[in-house]
Amino acid sequence: MQRCRAGFTHVPPMRRLGELWDSDPAAARRAAADLGYLLAAELRACGVDYSFTPVLDLDWGPSGVIGDRAFHKNPDAVAELAGALIDGLRAAGMGCCGKHFPGHGWVAADSHLAIPVDERSLAEMEPDLTPYRRLKLDGVMPAHVIYPKVDPRPAGFSPVWLEKLRKEFKFDGVIFSDDLSMEGAAFAGNMVQRAEAAWAAGCDMLLICNSPDAVALVLENWKPAPDPQRAARIARIAPGAAWRQDAVRYAAGRAAVESLTA
Repeated sequence: MQRCRAGFTHVPPMRRLGELWDSDPAAARRAAADLGYLLAAELRACGVDYSFTPVLDLDWGPSGVIGDRAFHKNPDAVAELAGALIDGLRAAGMGCCGKHFPGHGWVAADSHLAIPVDERSLAEMEPDLTPYRRLKLDGVMPAHVIYPKVDPRPAGFSPVWLEKLRKEFKFDGVIFSDDLSMEGAAFAGNMVQRAEAAWAAGCDMLLICNSPDAVALVLENWKPAPDPQRAARIARIAPGAAWRQDAVRYAAGRAAVESLTA
């Protein structure tokens, strides 16, 4: 979902890259890298230094909230296209955030409005996990989805899932909670309890995106002890100060947009 619109290039849904992949994988990789550069360059030009992209969920079909934000149903295609987009982001000095771990594409329910439940076993979820195994990510955002065959808590509040991400997947970047003001986070209680639960599960940074009053409430009532390890992880994704837009790469990004939306 593109939040910044006025004055920005309208980036096509990632599904367009998946459609191109089906006919020309090499061209799809190039277009993904060019889109990544364009996206990051326009954001950095106005002072935004991080974007919660790419979506790594597989396009299984039922999920309307993921929908055309997914690259493809094929996990290999998702990993390849997301990897190319990440290369473009990094060329413009921006880190990446894979979401929604371990996968939101199977369930129909929208975690903005409900608490989705994915009844699959861990073995059945292996395709969804493929991109997380293959990509070097700066950040990961877990889903507000319950996978009861693994843990009764939503992934973003689950030490089981987040420890698996750290140990089995060897992920040493930043874990961002998904928006704690979403209905999918109501599992954990009020907003302070949600912050406490996400932090205790292993999230490094907590997002409250659509409840400004709750931000003040959390800041007033929740005082976690400083954690140098978490602080060090967060510092590593800070963008480099020295960055200048590459006119050739920017033009390639605009051309990719025109081609994908023709």
